[in-house]
Amino acid sequence: MTDDKIRALGLMSGGLDSTLAANLMQNLGIEVLGLHFSTGFCVADRHRLLGNSNNRDKPYRNDALHAGAQLEVPVEIIDIKDRYLPEVVLHPKHGYGSGMNPCIDCRIFMLQRAKEILQERGYDFVFTGEVLGQRPMSQRRPPMQAIEIEAGLEGLLLRPLSAQVLPATIPEERGWVDRSKLFGIVGRGRHKQMQLADEFGLTDYPQPAGGCCFLPDENYARKLRDLLTHNGPDVDPDDMMLLKVGRHFRLGDEVKVIVGRHESENDFLERFRDGRGSVWLDAFSSPLTLIEGSPSAADLEFACRITARYSAGRTEAEVPVRWRLDGQEGQLVVRPLSEDRQLDEIRI
Repeated sequence: MTDDKIRALGLMSGGLDSTLAANLMQNLGIEVLGLHFSTGFCVADRHRLLGNSNNRDKPYRNDALHAGAQLEVPVEIIDIKDRYLPEVVLHPKHGYGSGMNPCIDCRIFMLQRAKEILQERGYDFVFTGEVLGQRPMSQRRPPMQAIEIEAGLEGLLLRPLSAQVLPATIPEERGWVDRSKLFGIVGRGRHKQMQLADEFGLTDYPQPAGGCCFLPDENYARKLRDLLTHNGPDVDPDDMMLLKVGRHFRLGDEVKVIVGRHESENDFLERFRDGRGSVWLDAFSSPLTLIEGSPSAADLEFACRITARYSAGRTEAEVPVRWRLDGQEGQLVVRPLSEDRQLDEIRI
């Protein structure tokens, strides 16, 4: 490597757009380092924790690392969970999108961290796979400009897939990157990106537009709002992890139950038994149910009935249900809950 080699940091989700952007930079002779930020809200984190519930023999794959391996680009995973929830999710300056997704603040936060790395290690500029008009909150002209300025990267943030319809950046003006070889993609469609993938020889990439974050999902956002309402802002990281799995039911202001939906979720919930109550059946195949809070005797019985409702003994008149709570264990013989209406009323 010569001393005048141009080096760039690329935000790498592992999706098609960021992979194409990195490949394009490589083709233009730029030395690339990929940065993948782990927020704790990534869909990929759920797959890593649960595996593939439909094919348990299929290994988990980190898409960012896989993309880096395909391109022979080093990718660093940077854990920002500790700061991301209190600084970005709970107090977004620019507000939320469709769920609890603070997309603009999220982008600024990640790019500010990228700028720190740029300065620490002597990189020349930062690039992303963003496409103008692709996402309604953060990928329109005004927010894209605001993000660049607030991140402290004015002129040093290149979006190569849409560069030809955006103002020229310092890398283009100084000849580090040939603007004529960049693209002017606009809109939500992925036709052009998939065409470029074929041209670049990229065949193994995640489904375009699949989404990489739980926060825009209304079901997840509803569970998060419920957690913050009842637990306050000082939530336990374990609670945040548990929002990603199971059926959640609110039995009272201080009592919630989480019911596993399949074997992978049961295995996952097993790790969180310490400090929580648990309910299960021995006589029939059943979910593992966790109880959070301090349940009354009536709450415990209702949790047992819910668990029986989702067990293989749901059609029985009565079933024995095991429970463990505050260091004690016991068994209740209960009638499985049969009315979906009762569940709908308490479902989070």
